[in-house]
Amino acid sequence: MSNPTSIDRIELMQTFIRIVESGSLSAAAAQLGTTQPTISRRLQALEQRLGLKLILRTTHALKLTDDGERCYAQARQLLATWHALEDELTGSNDDPIGTLRVRAPHAFGQDQLIDPLVAYLQRYPRLTVEWMLNDRTPDFISENVDCAIQVGVVNDPSLVAILLAEVPRFVVAAPSLLAQYPPVEDVTQLPDLPWLALTSFYRNELALQRLSDAQPMNLAIAPRLASDSLYAVRKAALTGMGAAIISSWVVQEDLAEGHLIQLVPEWQAPPLPVWLTYPWASYYPARMRHFFAMIREVMPKLAGAQPVR
Repeated sequence: MSNPTSIDRIELMQTFIRIVESGSLSAAAAQLGTTQPTISRRLQALEQRLGLKLILRTTHALKLTDDGERCYAQARQLLATWHALEDELTGSNDDPIGTLRVRAPHAFGQDQLIDPLVAYLQRYPRLTVEWMLNDRTPDFISENVDCAIQVGVVNDPSLVAILLAEVPRFVVAAPSLLAQYPPVEDVTQLPDLPWLALTSFYRNELALQRLSDAQPMNLAIAPRLASDSLYAVRKAALTGMGAAIISSWVVQEDLAEGHLIQLVPEWQAPPLPVWLTYPWASYYPARMRHFFAMIREVMPKLAGAQPVR
């Protein structure tokens, strides 16, 4: 085993930060691509170098000592300063390198955002991206996520949240379903249809707005099928299982080809806001800064999205 004094100090600090933020030695090992014994040795080496006990390990959790708390705060600032210096001296402050970890919504992340992401990667050959699809808000620190694209409400005041665009939502149904019911000529007839619910955004109630004057309308429904998957709801709507509220970009082709019909088009669900979120930091590496700029530029131009009004 290497002598503790020969181990890179920056690596020791990075390891210590990962242990604290991930919550365990095993999680830190997974995030750093190494083994738990290696992480344990690095922690011991740092404690020996400083002559301090930084972490108390119990059977269920890790607890920072007072010295550990101070070390963690200083280590984060030290690493931010180090990375800024490193980027400046190597000229990489404008050349994204390393790995960018992004959380994106399932539907947007596997469809609309792939082309701009590929173009971004082709522009910067020294960059790699971990593109993780999940609709929930990540725990940025413990999950080691750099930034996220989120659809809907963002209510964490500790995050930087930049509003990128809005996504219109339409009330749609298949012709096969509508043929079984009287023509829908008024918004109040919508609850007479069987319904599908997208549980991320609505379940037992339709919240609609009239386009002409933003008058609200709330209607109770009892869904036949509820899912958290936008694609599953679209597929079920196409079969005629029920009506649904679906993001416009998902059903554009279905509407154009007549496979779905937009109901009461003068009424729509309020558009969903699309956010770029990330933890505040005193320094962001080039891979994050350039990604932020790219996503702010392309998001309002994506099919089915619209600039914020």
